[in-house]
Amino acid sequence: MRRMAAKAPAAAPQTAAAGADFPRSAPAAAPAEAPAGTPAGPPAGPAAPAVEAAPRQELRTEFPFELPRGYVDDSGTVHRDGVMRLSTARDELIPLRDVRVQENPAYLSVVLLGRVITRLGTLPSVHDGIVENMFASDLAFLQDFYRQINAEGHTRAAVACPHCSEAFEVELGGSRLGES
Repeated sequence: MRRMAAKAPAAAPQTAAAGADFPRSAPAAAPAEAPAGTPAGPPAGPAAPAVEAAPRQELRTEFPFELPRGYVDDSGTVHRDGVMRLSTARDELIPLRDVRVQENPAYLSVVLLGRVITRLGTLPSVHDGIVENMFASDLAFLQDFYRQINAEGHTRAAVACPHCSEAFEVELGGSRLGES
């Protein structure tokens, strides 16, 4: 019996620890548990840093970029700075139903980029019609940028100095071609 009593208190902290992990995966539950943890000083202390630690692992969904040449609108204004968001499965599936993509699979990247570019300069909106009128070098840049943020999750690349072979990372997002 004493062994069972010893096991029962050990089980209680494990349950409390599992409950402490719950707010990290479900932020809506954090406010409900905060008042309950307030009277008991020690549980509130560890829970607060655990919730604050979550932003360090926050998912970045938008990435700024700067086009090498820039999109020139009808009035002659050049738009270079923009933002691209992460692609969803829907973003990649919907263009497959587009007649233009069915007739010419190379058009897929134009339609896809028109969906994921959320801002370009001062344009009120970005769509595939804008992307198809970009310079080829800007389209190639955006295709590479899309692959970087969606496949690898970041816009950094590991490189080595050609002179000393020192390894370091460079930030690709937001930089212009030829700049480091």
